Amino acid sequence: MTYRSRKTSYEVVSTIISTGVNDCYLARPEGASDGREYTLVVIKDHETVKTLMEIYSTFRNPDRGLLTESFSSGQTYVLVFPYRQERPLDEFFVGEAYTLTRCEDICTNLILDCISCGLPYPLLYLILKQRLINLAKDDSVFFSYSLDLTELDRTKVERDCTVRCAEILLAVLATKSDQKNVSYELLSKKSANSSYSFFTELYRDLRIAATPVKKRNIIVRIKSFFYRNSDRLFGILFWICLILGIVALVLLFTHLVWGDVPFLRIFFNSFKKIGTESLVQ
Repeated sequence: MTYRSRKTSYEVVSTIISTGVNDCYLARPEGASDGREYTLVVIKDHETVKTLMEIYSTFRNPDRGLLTESFSSGQTYVLVFPYRQERPLDEFFVGEAYTLTRCEDICTNLILDCISCGLPYPLLYLILKQRLINLAKDDSVFFSYSLDLTELDRTKVERDCTVRCAEILLAVLATKSDQKNVSYELLSKKSANSSYSFFTELYRDLRIAATPVKKRNIIVRIKSFFYRNSDRLFGILFWICLILGIVALVLLFTHLVWGDVPFLRIFFNSFKKIGTESLVQ
């Protein structure tokens, strides 16, 4: 399947989601070999297209943020966003392995990404609601764009997005609620009253309450090491156990065949007499 704009022909690689309102596809520019990939949001519902047009007509960002392009294709309307290999926050965030400072840094990165993404608030709200949030290996945050537009609401504003973002931050910080977590306590109190209207307010409170950067104690560092390298350590342990198992089977086999284990003789003095001299005391 191919979708053609005036600039590019996009060849569909796979289907990400499909709803009655829109489909989302992973696509590549036809004939390209540079590895570029895109998320195509193909809108089938005319009312949703109309709503989206109204949203963008009042959008204050003239370059449309990260939206690569948009165009009509037959009876559908297509939005093209850049695609990046996904690392969902809900799957790749391991709170037990992170310090409180690191969790707060991830929260800060999410707020900054919301501010700088350049998306209209109704679309940003859907990204936050649908948890299309990814955590990179360097703890930076980036969004996915496989949006389900079924609940697209043009009335959503920055306040709605900020409240939704605060809920996500609290879920991240809650993994450290057993520590002296001022940022979690502050955000909990203000979020309970839906006090946040702007991302700048959320950012300010998080930075004010953030834990001072300090050297982690040895126990935290050891725990973090084991959480980060659990797969590798498990693999090493598996191979050690496998090798020891093979050695044990070989020793058992030699004992059954020869009545003893020849290998173990090197650990014992088996010489009784050399020439006319007895070594037995």
